[in-house]
Amino acid sequence: MASSSSFSSASNSQYCPRWKYNVFLSFRGKDTRRNFTSHLYQGLKDRGIFTFLDDERLEDGDSISEELVKAIEESQVAIIVFSKNYATSRWCLNELVKIMECKEKENGQTVIPVFCYVDPSHVRNQSKSFAKAFVKHESRYKYDVEGMHKVQGWRNALTAAADLKGYDIRDEIESEKIQQIVDHISSKFCKSARSLSYLQDIVGINAHLEKLKSLLQIEVNDVRIVGIWGIGGIGKTTIAKAIFDTLSHQFKAACFLANVKENAEKNQLHSLQNTLLSELLGKKDDYVYNEYNGKCMIQSRLCSMKVLIVLDDIDHDDHLDYLAGDVGWFGNGSRVIVTTRNRQLIEKDDAIYEVPTLLDHEAMQLFNQHAFKKEVPDECFKKFSLEVVNHAKGLPLALKVWGSLLHKKGLTQWRRTIHQIKKNSNSKIVEKLKISYDGLEPEEQKIFLDIACFFRRHGRKTVMQIVESYDSGAEYILDVLIEKSLVFISEYDRIEMHDLIEDMGKYIVKMQKDSGKPSRLWNVEDFKDMMVGNMGTMTVEAIWFTYFEKLRVSKEAMKNMQRLRILCIQSYSWASQSDSEENPNCSIEYLPNNLCWFVWHKYPWKLLPKIFIPRSLVHLDLRGSSLHHLWNETKLQLPSLRRLDLSHSKSLERTPDFEGMSNLEYLNLEGCRSLEEVHHSLKYCGKLIQLNLYECRRLKMFPSVNVESLESLDLHNCFSLEKFPEILGIMKPLSIIHLEPPLTELDLSFLKKPCTSSKQHWHA
Repeated sequence: MASSSSFSSASNSQYCPRWKYNVFLSFRGKDTRRNFTSHLYQGLKDRGIFTFLDDERLEDGDSISEELVKAIEESQVAIIVFSKNYATSRWCLNELVKIMECKEKENGQTVIPVFCYVDPSHVRNQSKSFAKAFVKHESRYKYDVEGMHKVQGWRNALTAAADLKGYDIRDEIESEKIQQIVDHISSKFCKSARSLSYLQDIVGINAHLEKLKSLLQIEVNDVRIVGIWGIGGIGKTTIAKAIFDTLSHQFKAACFLANVKENAEKNQLHSLQNTLLSELLGKKDDYVYNEYNGKCMIQSRLCSMKVLIVLDDIDHDDHLDYLAGDVGWFGNGSRVIVTTRNRQLIEKDDAIYEVPTLLDHEAMQLFNQHAFKKEVPDECFKKFSLEVVNHAKGLPLALKVWGSLLHKKGLTQWRRTIHQIKKNSNSKIVEKLKISYDGLEPEEQKIFLDIACFFRRHGRKTVMQIVESYDSGAEYILDVLIEKSLVFISEYDRIEMHDLIEDMGKYIVKMQKDSGKPSRLWNVEDFKDMMVGNMGTMTVEAIWFTYFEKLRVSKEAMKNMQRLRILCIQSYSWASQSDSEENPNCSIEYLPNNLCWFVWHKYPWKLLPKIFIPRSLVHLDLRGSSLHHLWNETKLQLPSLRRLDLSHSKSLERTPDFEGMSNLEYLNLEGCRSLEEVHHSLKYCGKLIQLNLYECRRLKMFPSVNVESLESLDLHNCFSLEKFPEILGIMKPLSIIHLEPPLTELDLSFLKKPCTSSKQHWHA
């Protein structure tokens, strides 16, 4: 038997139904083989619709062949061409019964009757020529109970088929009617089958579609909205297109609105509404002229239709509100799928599929597809392929771009390209990912860049302390960045992001630097250049790096950094104080007063600049410094300061005046071996939580300490301490005091003061 077999079978595919054929043609050979059926078959074939046609059917006997049974079961659509003598063939009637049985099964075929110069009522009621045919059938089986049961089955099948919506070509131009049938089949029923070839090439698509199907629950007759959420370049659009092509034939109408964000920016929303209505109503027209009328039109025209809608890449509330604002807009069984990078746009009650990155073996498969096409890679390329795949971290966009970049390149070019990939991700990728950044508010952009440049893999709590020092809405902004798939919180409560998202952030900062307006520095060489050339310092907001050698600081450069809010220099081999005195260039006379977070390990000078008055400073960490005094006798107002760390500043002789530090919570003076006295103003720090004086060997006394909030006081190895300070307030429960001087020489009467709990601990 001859059949048009242009595609291979996909019956074992998870992402496509069991269809091997798009269409099965059932017909009475003697009536229509050489005219209507042959023309219809050719029209379907020309449109690329895979159709089963039995060219050698004999139509004899009481049963059809096993091959025909299998072909019917594996066809997505069955077209039954009813002609005047159709019912005379027991073969055709058995074929019809099998077709109708398959239709009634779950996820069964679609059946389309075509009445080829025969009245549909003759088929439905078995009258006229159909009545004559059944007289003969009943005469043949009148003494055969089983045979008569079969005849009744034929009648039932004819009646059921004739009741279906189909095509009546009487009084019509045959060629035009054939064109209508082909258009109908092509547009509505064969999308999933025609897309077989591209779906088979999408790595990991089976798992995505199975999870999406479980969220969509097509079998449930309600209306649902499902979100596909993930970072840029992870494959949201590809997955949405695949599920659309796979399932759209199960709906009365379907529409895939691509690039909603981009198209909404180019055109008004009512233009997208017109596109949606044209696709779903099957007629192109300008239905509406403003988005408000569009909402009403969508609801009134589609409320009784079972539709499938995909809104691809939405990034604003209006996109969903004006295109698919409510489940009541659509008929029962409808489904709306949206893809977005912003989880906040999807209602809490809606199902959300978070697209994961590719598994290692899937990532390698995808990379090989683009780097080697259908060729088998040589052994020498495998090591390099693994390096690229490891760097892409499962992001499909990166694997596709880099694989294509390396296609047909030699080993030398591979080495050079991979070096560049590791050094700086291909701009095609970061430009693609940059779309997410462009959609952020200015304060959100600021914090995103800070995380990308400095804080990735840091603990959430620590990062929030830093960010809150210059933005009180930090927690909210972090939630926004998480919702937009730009960062996530790891299982160890660390702030994380995809490697390529980090690259994108640093790429943006590099672009700023190239334009002469650097905002952030994390490279010590860039810092050196800025100190020498004083270029772009007015735009710098944050500096954070680790350094191991002597550092020269330009007064003019630092003076110009009026916008600097974070300065974090962590060093392990700083110039000593004597080096600073001998070399006048190795000094610092100015620090920006805008600083909120100031860290300088092994700060190499005796004092902070006299005119440094950082009223917004939240965190000051100068551990291991060469300070003798923090400031001179000047009493500073630092109401925002919460943490002061001067630990291991071995030359520190006295503490600053604390009266202007009313919100101080943590004071660390551990290892300040030259410190003899803590300033009496410490009593004004009523919010102090932790006070560390461990190894302050020369400390003789400090007059008072407020213990209302104190949780930890460490006086280990304070061997010179003569008198314990006066205790102000009632000590908190669970306070811990570490003591290790000769106890007999200390006044410990404070331990007998009333307290709110008996759970104070002190260690001697």
